[in-house]
Amino acid sequence: MKRRDFALTSMATASLAGLPLAALAQRRKDAVVLAMTLEPPGLDPTAGAASAIAEIVQYNIFETLTKINADGSITPLLAENWEISPDLKTCTFKLRRGVKFHNGEPFNAAAVKFSFERAATEKSTNKDKRTFAAMEKVAALDDHTLVIINKELNPDFLFLLGQATAIIVEPKSADTNATKPVGTGPYKLESWSKGSSVTLAKWADYRHAASIKMKKATFRFISDPAAQVAALLSGDVDVFPRVAAGRSLEQFKRDPRFQIVISGSRAKTILAINNKKKPFDDVRVRRAISAAIDRRAVIEGAADGFGVPIGSHYVPGAFGYVDTTGINPFNPDKAKALLAEAGVKTPLEVSLILPPPPYARQGGEVIAAQLAKIGITAKLQNVEWAQWLSGVYGNRNYDLTLISHVEPFDLGNFAKPGYYWGYESPKFNEIYNKINNAPRAADRAKLLAEAQRLLANDAVHAFLFQPQWITVAQKGVRGLWKDMPVFVNDIGALSWS
Repeated sequence: MKRRDFALTSMATASLAGLPLAALAQRRKDAVVLAMTLEPPGLDPTAGAASAIAEIVQYNIFETLTKINADGSITPLLAENWEISPDLKTCTFKLRRGVKFHNGEPFNAAAVKFSFERAATEKSTNKDKRTFAAMEKVAALDDHTLVIINKELNPDFLFLLGQATAIIVEPKSADTNATKPVGTGPYKLESWSKGSSVTLAKWADYRHAASIKMKKATFRFISDPAAQVAALLSGDVDVFPRVAAGRSLEQFKRDPRFQIVISGSRAKTILAINNKKKPFDDVRVRRAISAAIDRRAVIEGAADGFGVPIGSHYVPGAFGYVDTTGINPFNPDKAKALLAEAGVKTPLEVSLILPPPPYARQGGEVIAAQLAKIGITAKLQNVEWAQWLSGVYGNRNYDLTLISHVEPFDLGNFAKPGYYWGYESPKFNEIYNKINNAPRAADRAKLLAEAQRLLANDAVHAFLFQPQWITVAQKGVRGLWKDMPVFVNDIGALSWS
């Protein structure tokens, strides 16, 4: 309840003063309102690439065999434990007993086998289809024992099984999860008001229901940065992960009602280039685009200064990282020379597609101004998220696009045939295959460095920065993640002090 909702006489106000606040306090002990920049296109993370899906459903509605924690560590979730064979290709999982899906069906090894084999089929739209297609065999030995034999060694396998694309689905309800999600998690979908909000309600039959403090969680969708700040200041929103509040941060720091968490990430914000389209199929043109861009200026304009420059599709802090920012440094004169050498006549007109997040809309203006200085005219096209997913990601209908890839271990995208940026390199594929089959950490680190340098030298994209995410929340919220190796909002871990 808000004070403006009351039109009482001063006497009535005095006599009832304690009631609204007490009611609000009571509600707030078991309910939370979060906000997100983007609304997901559906609620099935196996059916679409939008990270906004996992922000609502992962670990809340749906669960995975393993759980990724804020520090990037892996702990059991639907699997109680596991054993890995000496050749690192066979994993035997012992599954939790007594677990049920929301519709009452039992969780068992058959459901896991169904989920993973479904993700690997030819018709699968799972963005991590490669992970599941690389499973040579998925065998349910009994209801609570599952064996996975991988075709190749994958050092990140247990992490990948904790991502939203590896959720365990109930076979009979799998095809309708986008609108009627059925999982094993602590929450069920209560309502979805399209364009406005999604509300989750605690599932009374969850196996650890007694430990779940929040009975209700509402996710509101607020894309405009000014409106995001206003919603927090008014108290309409309790928690806003990855809020566009860099310019308002001092205001929140001074306000005792709020706590601020600055999180590291494994995200890579890039100016993606369509490598299949002319003239971008010429590496000199791609290098020219990279050399035209001042990463520091982009970080200031796109992320209010909250970012770290990167030179390849890998970030500081990740295993095997090497600094490649010196391979394509900011050098407008070199950029002009490269365009001339490639025979490109200027002005060259290109499309620059910008999805809704503030980093894209704000950063697009900065990049367009920088490209203009070397004779490239970038026509800015603001699109909604669904348009970006269908036009850019699905149909490869673009020249340039500003986008943040948030998955921690996604170098494999550069080895995917038909992926939206059209990069095809037998040399990269060979390196990536060696990475996945190198049992020694030192060998993997060396190969990861090779992969990073190759992507930088090929100027597959103009690699921009590693974002630092800002979460602003009411002071009393407990259980927020400090860092964000993946984009999730673990509602079951939240409580009010």
